[in-house]
Amino acid sequence: MLKTFPAVTRSARLLALLSLPLVTGIPLMASADSGAAAASAPEASASMQVPAKGIESVTSREDVATVQTRLEKALEAKGLTLFSVIEHEAGAEKVGMELPATHTVIFGNPKVGTLLMQCNGSAALDLPQKMLIRAVEGGSVIEWNDPQYLANRHDLDDCKLPLDKIGGLLKGLAAEAAGQ
Repeated sequence: MLKTFPAVTRSARLLALLSLPLVTGIPLMASADSGAAAASAPEASASMQVPAKGIESVTSREDVATVQTRLEKALEAKGLTLFSVIEHEAGAEKVGMELPATHTVIFGNPKVGTLLMQCNGSAALDLPQKMLIRAVEGGSVIEWNDPQYLANRHDLDDCKLPLDKIGGLLKGLAAEAAGQ
């Protein structure tokens, strides 16, 4: 029997639809003047800067490189595995676009991640853990998924997982990376 998940909210569907041109490169509508595809991204608004539900964040006065170095040292000190770092601005540059420093640090502890995936394999969609470090005016912001939100998303409530411990670890890592 298929497992169903709660319906996606109208605002989430709208956000996904508006994001399609950014993700796929396929415009939502053609230009009225030329019939050519409108390729511009939607203008950023103040509301687009507000973290989404399930996203935790910490700010730092330091630049992305400094915060990333601190995070990597904190990961090593905690015995966590650093799997990869994605520098999104480099990808943007390759396609002739600009993006402020935006780095996704991918890391984890296979002993804990395996428990999550044993409970529900769909948890692998959100694992390993990730922290996003991006440049903002006056410094950087560090963002990550709230473990309780992910537990709800993947229906992990009955699994007796150390979500509070994971959440505390992530907050501690972010605070250390931010220099707090």
